[in-house]
Amino acid sequence: MAKTPAVLLDPATFDGPLTDDPGAPDAQVTIKGRNVEVPDHFATRIHTKLAKIEKISPAITRFDVVLLHEKNPRLAKASQRIEITLKGKPGVARAEAAEDTFYAALESAVAKLERQMRKARTRRKISHSGHRRPQSVAEATAELAPEAAPAEVMDEYADGVDDQLPGQIVRRKEHDGTPMSVDEALEKMELVGHDFYLFRDAESGHATVVYRRHAFDYGLITLTD
Repeated sequence: MAKTPAVLLDPATFDGPLTDDPGAPDAQVTIKGRNVEVPDHFATRIHTKLAKIEKISPAITRFDVVLLHEKNPRLAKASQRIEITLKGKPGVARAEAAEDTFYAALESAVAKLERQMRKARTRRKISHSGHRRPQSVAEATAELAPEAAPAEVMDEYADGVDDQLPGQIVRRKEHDGTPMSVDEALEKMELVGHDFYLFRDAESGHATVVYRRHAFDYGLITLTD
């Protein structure tokens, strides 16, 4: 497949305040620009941000970062998009953001990923504490409320989209069927930032969907024989 030509961008789109903590994560990092060249100083900034995320969960083994410039002038306020995917023992987490500069997009994407990681970690603590009733996100993350912000719903299946055609199935994706508990499914749902998660219930063996209800409670849908 031919490589998409890089777009010549204003260098200021990558600029931001200098950091005095140029750390780097231990995990493997891959940074790609789909139609943009990523300056070295911005790659360094990405590494610094990822190092902070790694402190939340040192079990992360890999980060994949993708930068994309939207050419449509009507989308100028969200023309610079960044997608971050992390993999490791906690599972897979993804976040993306689109802003008018790559600097702002990186800040937004990292903030979302941090919130998802902290929610998942809180969920894990609740599970290990022996609570019998699944605790809602609002209850579980009450201490995070001051830093909370409206979260953008991430589309885990975006890579499977070929065309936006009305009335047709445009997304297909195979999903891991490893049996797990409801608590584990809730943790994975928080990591990917979705409002639902499909899994195979380890207790019943049935395909089950856990989903977020209004008022931040959860629901379960289970297929039976």
